[in-house]
Amino acid sequence: MICDLTRRAFLKRSTLAAGATLAMPGALRAELPGKMQWTAADVGSSGYIEATAVANALIEQHGSRIRVVPSGTSVGRMMMLKSGRVSLGYMANEAYFATEAMFDFATREWGPQDLRALMGREALFGIVTTGNGPKAIADLKGKRVARIQAHPSTNFKIEGVLAFAGLTWDDVEAIEVPGYSQGLQAVLDGTVDAAGAVVGASVLREIEASSKGIGWLPVPAEDATGWERINATAPLFAPATMTDGPGATAEAPVPLVGYRYPILSVFSDTANAEVYDITKAIVEGYPLYKDAAPVMSNYDPNKAGHPPYDAPCHDGAKRYFEEIGVWTDADETWNIKRIARMAAVQEAWDAATEEADTQGLADKDWADFWSEFRAKSL
Repeated sequence: MICDLTRRAFLKRSTLAAGATLAMPGALRAELPGKMQWTAADVGSSGYIEATAVANALIEQHGSRIRVVPSGTSVGRMMMLKSGRVSLGYMANEAYFATEAMFDFATREWGPQDLRALMGREALFGIVTTGNGPKAIADLKGKRVARIQAHPSTNFKIEGVLAFAGLTWDDVEAIEVPGYSQGLQAVLDGTVDAAGAVVGASVLREIEASSKGIGWLPVPAEDATGWERINATAPLFAPATMTDGPGATAEAPVPLVGYRYPILSVFSDTANAEVYDITKAIVEGYPLYKDAAPVMSNYDPNKAGHPPYDAPCHDGAKRYFEEIGVWTDADETWNIKRIARMAAVQEAWDAATEEADTQGLADKDWADFWSEFRAKSL
């Protein structure tokens, strides 16, 4: 997250990208359309701020007009991308949920979506507690863990971290809280033992400054078995380390979970040349936006050009990363596996649809039917 002062300054600099009524001349490198629309989360969110920063760089370098269309819901962003109203989405974990037909995308109107990623900025997630709280993920068994109402993204991440120690939500005492910040406040207040946290949340500094101090439950990269458990259901996560943040320093780093937010996303049928050019333009524009906020340094292609992403990498983006020497054999192995997984989800969806139609299943019963069919088939 970006502090309020930085956010205000960033939004002031980003007015042109948001309104997109003026084109700025610049040296052309990649071939970009003269006018583009992208989508991101609401104005003021980190995703929107980052999208406008990148857009400004492309406006300056290529003279394209770029408008960032905000949407406060995952379905809203996905609908704009699917309908063609926008050509690029700065997505959160809805990109993963859409490919897996989960949560909002488990309805018969949606189903598995054939998305592809261009790149993704690394973010850090972990389970936070107090300094005198649990010390390991396994210690959460029977403990109070915040579960956020109507917020599947954070709850899904917590579920992934629990899996590291072979735990599920059934192994902890889930305490329902109305929002993300309230979950962290509950850690501070002592009404829960732990909560999921994106590194950068302001409440984390309050926990750190409290008399109890702050603690993170480590997710060490060298525990291969633990990471196999996480990636069995969440291939979008990878080991990552916090070296600067609440409760961490370069001398005392904390191993956490890395994921991508935002994930720059398109549908798979987007032309390879189009994706190649926009990926190239974003990478070439990096020097212009890398200092716009602390998180923007993570758009370095040596970081953002590698999966895991929430969806497979698009062939057009992959071709560009291959050309600049970023794409690796490990990236290719991951990408092939992720595409195969998506094919399996689509096959299961088709089979479930056929069986439901044969049974004459009512639409109101579809969610439970698909949930059971999905668990059995995948």
